[in-house]
Amino acid sequence: MAIHSQWCQSLVEIFGEPPITYMNTQILIDTTSKLVADDKGLLAMDESNPTCDKRFAKLNIPQTVESRRAYRELIVTAPGLGESISGAILYDETIRQNMKDGTPFLKVLTDAGIIPGIKVDTGAKDLAAHPGEKITEGLDGLRERLQEYFQMGARFAKWRAVIAIGDEIPSRSCLEANAHALARYAALCQEAGLVPIVEPEVLMDGAHALEQCRRVTEETLRNVFIQLNCQRVLLEGMILKPNMVLPGLACPTQESVDKVANITVKSLWRTVPAAVPGIAFLSGGQSAELASARLNTMNLRFKSRLPWALAFSYARAIQQPALEIWQGKETNVKAAQQALLHRAKCNRAARRGEYTAAMEKI
Repeated sequence: MAIHSQWCQSLVEIFGEPPITYMNTQILIDTTSKLVADDKGLLAMDESNPTCDKRFAKLNIPQTVESRRAYRELIVTAPGLGESISGAILYDETIRQNMKDGTPFLKVLTDAGIIPGIKVDTGAKDLAAHPGEKITEGLDGLRERLQEYFQMGARFAKWRAVIAIGDEIPSRSCLEANAHALARYAALCQEAGLVPIVEPEVLMDGAHALEQCRRVTEETLRNVFIQLNCQRVLLEGMILKPNMVLPGLACPTQESVDKVANITVKSLWRTVPAAVPGIAFLSGGQSAELASARLNTMNLRFKSRLPWALAFSYARAIQQPALEIWQGKETNVKAAQQALLHRAKCNRAARRGEYTAAMEKI
């Protein structure tokens, strides 16, 4: 503790102000280390109620509070989930829900060795005077909400910014506004003792080529880290959740797994400081198999040379097969859980560079 206090005092002497309270610094570093340890990753189960209901509707699952609760119980009770998943990102409704027997989901997760997290933004809204661009909202009242979530048991949080590629977009003002909001959110998280997951997502929607996505991704990340430093965010106490560098879904040229892996890592090398402990990719509309294969190739080729861990923070790329099997029926719960666990194990293998297509035939 004495050494830690001396280190913080040196920061004060150099920069004039400590980045966060002395007490929170070690908490943040310890939590971040646990989230990226043992080749595990994050499970994003933080879909808003409207988004969750839309996915249910496609499968003719009732769009009710009880259906959402039952589906989330299926996920958190999957046996052995903690062997591949270090943290679960929850939605406000989810963090307050219980199992059918009354046991809080938070207790089920922590008993499984999974750190609970919480989505805290309130969604992307139209950016005024910028057609086709969005700004993520939710800073009003965030300090108080973060304090409540910490008291409930959450130890990390997530905020998502969305960046679209199109004719003359993204604009500089869109990139800077979203980066500033991400940084303010991250600083408030660290003040509350919560590790911020910083998620600037360059969307896959559109016909843009791989090279255009690379340029936009790099410019997005440069803006984000400029703002994080301006807001005195402790880089050692955060996790970056970016997109992989990919061609748009409508692009006629869909690049190989190897090319995507190479250009993604090169872009991260150019933009992400070595002080960041981990990069947990979002899946962003990729198929489950491609999300695993691309992450695997990155780790297989580059892991020994990277300053940060390359992990995963997937939602649909882990959940979707299970949801399609479940279909809202109690009799399908075990089979759905097996599918969920399979995808989680595939992605843990990808962190080790050990994932193969043969795993999908098991």
